[in-house]
Amino acid sequence: MLNNRLRRRLFNHILMSVGSLALTVIFMHFFPKRDFISRLSIGTAYPALFLTAAALLLGPLNVLRQKPNPVSFDLRRDLGIWAGISALVHTAVGLNVHLRGRMWLYFLDTRHHLRRDTFGFGNYTGAVATLVFALLLALSNDISLRWLGVGRWKSLQRWAYAAVALTTAHAIAYQHVEKRSLPFQAVLYFLLLVVSIFQLAGIFKSRRTQASPQPDNYYSANGSAKGSS
Repeated sequence: MLNNRLRRRLFNHILMSVGSLALTVIFMHFFPKRDFISRLSIGTAYPALFLTAAALLLGPLNVLRQKPNPVSFDLRRDLGIWAGISALVHTAVGLNVHLRGRMWLYFLDTRHHLRRDTFGFGNYTGAVATLVFALLLALSNDISLRWLGVGRWKSLQRWAYAAVALTTAHAIAYQHVEKRSLPFQAVLYFLLLVVSIFQLAGIFKSRRTQASPQPDNYYSANGSAKGSS
């Protein structure tokens, strides 16, 4: 029989998998003139963005609401898992959109030189972000946390911020490469704005809390009130 934590996580995974699939289908529907692979590539990009944004919002929300913000908790971990899965699927599909069967041309030009254009920049940042997401997926379990210890595990988990920065650069580059219409650009920049505001608010709140003087214990060790005669 499943315990409460396993039931809760199973529910999370079912909900997130269905939500990811629904978002993929919705965004594929917005590009009816494209072929299936192109639509699938676009469709899988947006669940990755939304799930990553949701995972990044949980920590600051806990800080702002003055709730415990542990090193790892299940909801953030599960959101991160599905963000990583969506990112990996998007990369696998996306490498077959523009240059079918010639994946190396995403990174090299026809003279086998590194690309120096926006297309190349978008692909480099996307590829490195995918590698980081793969690392984070490998760490997203209790076994890794116990084996590495909290300190090392947390230091590796901080690569999530690099993955987010690289994903942002990749997404912005592809807005230009594919000449995305204004509504789709607005979705991306709105997500970036919301996440940035909450991250900064969480940082300022944490620093203010740490800088605030801690009140003395009301009672001294012998049980008498401090400051009493």
